[in-house]
Amino acid sequence: MIIYASLSPFVGWQEQGLTLLEVLSSPIRQTYTAFDALTNCLAYLPLGMLLALTLRSYVAGWRNVLLTVLAAMWLSLTLEYLQMYLPSRISSNADLLTNTLGASIGGVLVLMIAPMPWFTRATQWRIDLFQRGHGVDFGLALLMLWMFAQINPTLPMLGNVFITEAAHRIFVAMPEEPFNYWASVAVALNLLMIGLLLQTLLRVRRDAAVALMIVLCVVALAKFIAAAVLLKSWALMLWLNSEAMLGIVLGMLALWTMHSLHRVALLWVTATAALVYLMLALWVLDSGTPSAAMRLYHWRYGHLLNYNGMSQIVSGVFPLLLMGYLWRTSRRRTE
Repeated sequence: MIIYASLSPFVGWQEQGLTLLEVLSSPIRQTYTAFDALTNCLAYLPLGMLLALTLRSYVAGWRNVLLTVLAAMWLSLTLEYLQMYLPSRISSNADLLTNTLGASIGGVLVLMIAPMPWFTRATQWRIDLFQRGHGVDFGLALLMLWMFAQINPTLPMLGNVFITEAAHRIFVAMPEEPFNYWASVAVALNLLMIGLLLQTLLRVRRDAAVALMIVLCVVALAKFIAAAVLLKSWALMLWLNSEAMLGIVLGMLALWTMHSLHRVALLWVTATAALVYLMLALWVLDSGTPSAAMRLYHWRYGHLLNYNGMSQIVSGVFPLLLMGYLWRTSRRRTE
């Protein structure tokens, strides 16, 4: 995600007449805003935490933080170097500093949190709740990736298409539009994929219903907060439409009929749902573009366009990653 946000749109590569040393030694940009600094810190903070948590198995204490900071700094330095060849991007030593600061904060947080008793209890709770094995971590990462894309307020609830309907100010009548049943089917399949994924991850399958409700509530709440912060007032509730509501009902009914499936059959049904969803998104629904949703925002930062593009990519790639996870899970069960 960091690589995508740093190098998007990946076109127009050419020599700009700059060297990396000139970029690093130049004065801090006067146009650099507090929002830019905060965004860079928040982007690298999770990376710093994940690196530090991973390196705990090999290095402890402040050496862990040092390696985390060096790894994040190397990544940021590499991306700043590549940005010198993109006319639409600007290489900046301020970006390097704030990126490194964010990773440093993440590493220090891990150093402070990891020894605490509640962190140990939370880790044990996670081990008891989910299946064991390396594939489970990948499945949980898929779930978080899906949630990240769904939080985008310019996507309908559980949808994969950017909002393209005519948007009018509040209290102004909107033109009648035909009900899109294919959009409801896509929402139902999206819900089915996540519900079945949770059933493959959880040790007790009947807990999947509760887990799914928690995931949907978190997504809906985060979506509403993001819409309230980022979107214009008249676009606040566009993500909640009748097609999405029908799709959620259909998806819930389908999940209820499949709660007693054998695990092998469960894997096949999940893979089929992912394949049909992918075909529907690519060849039936109008997929829209990230830039088309920018009219809904009252902000104009380039970060939002990057986030829209990333959400579109995640929504499209998720079914493929899910099928890869299912294939790996089935292989592990047969070995």
